[in-house]
Amino acid sequence: MQVANLIRDADQAIAGRDYSRAASLLEQAAAQSPSDMGLWMRVAAMRRGTGELDQALDAVHKALAINPREFMALLMRASLLQKLGHPEAGEAWGHALAQKPDHKLPDQFTPIVVEAEERYAAWQDEQAAKMNTAMAAAEARADDDERRRMDRFRSNTLRRTKPYHSSPTDFFYPELTEREFHPRRLFPWIERVEAATESITAELRQVMAAERTELVPYVQYDEHIPMDQWRELNNNPDWTAIHLLLRGDRIEANARHCPNTMALLAELPQPQIGGASPNGMFSLLAPHTVIPPHVGVSNSRLVCHLPLIVPEGCWFRVGGETRYWKTGEAFVFDDTIEHEAMNPSDELRVVFIFDVWHPDLSPVEQEAVAALIGSRLTGGGGL
Repeated sequence: MQVANLIRDADQAIAGRDYSRAASLLEQAAAQSPSDMGLWMRVAAMRRGTGELDQALDAVHKALAINPREFMALLMRASLLQKLGHPEAGEAWGHALAQKPDHKLPDQFTPIVVEAEERYAAWQDEQAAKMNTAMAAAEARADDDERRRMDRFRSNTLRRTKPYHSSPTDFFYPELTEREFHPRRLFPWIERVEAATESITAELRQVMAAERTELVPYVQYDEHIPMDQWRELNNNPDWTAIHLLLRGDRIEANARHCPNTMALLAELPQPQIGGASPNGMFSLLAPHTVIPPHVGVSNSRLVCHLPLIVPEGCWFRVGGETRYWKTGEAFVFDDTIEHEAMNPSDELRVVFIFDVWHPDLSPVEQEAVAALIGSRLTGGGGL
């Protein structure tokens, strides 16, 4: 019998509420149209409706053989596994959610998506508990850094986070250690920076009150340049900077008000690269402003944040780790790993920012990096 006739007869059987016959006819039609995923999904729906869950699951698997990433088929598979009490049900919900379309789904799908999220989260919690138990002995002997990495290992395994890697826009130096946030122990000067918080904040207030302060948008580039990661904030006054050092140049209008801050910067291991570095600035983020995900220019340097004025709720994400800025608590991160930030408050947020060499670079490597980047930036630019 031709496929069209089989489908017609199946529709008539459905109208007569003979769902078993309808499923049988649709199976025959699907067998004759092996690339028609929709027919196998109809079979699955019919078999599920008659309570034949194993047959419904088999039909879904045949549909997924045609398109393994079809969201609705994956959702149905997870739902059927759940009803069957199958141990793979929890992870199946996650596989389905991973293929959820970016666009808004019809309202009738909202309940099953909510169910998927709840069941997948419950499965993740169960798996996390098992992993915690299995790793407990090793974790008890670990130091803080090791425990942090173990926790991220669990989180990545459960797909609550994912691996992120250094992806500089221009200058990638090989074999440097990739870390989202680098451990404090690598930077013996960091406590000295934190101890200067009050002094730096006082000088920030001085420079902000000065008549000739140069307050400029943090992001400035010609509109024709293909830099979509900055499009919304290009020349936007919601994210501004008071530069003390900019691509190696002292910004006198600002720096003259900050002698203690400038003296501190002079003691730090900042890159000395013509046209690129050192850099030191006060970063001002307006209320209710988002800095979108982006990456920096070179992994040969790291960036340090010293929070000065931090309203409640201001956060900063690098890769898979999100931190809340805390006044006077500095951290060092790799800005060539995807990062973003937000000030959700009604007040201004201010962070002191400067760059330092990546600690893996030897002095001769620092010299080589400076020579290469400097040679590329003779016409301007920045690190």
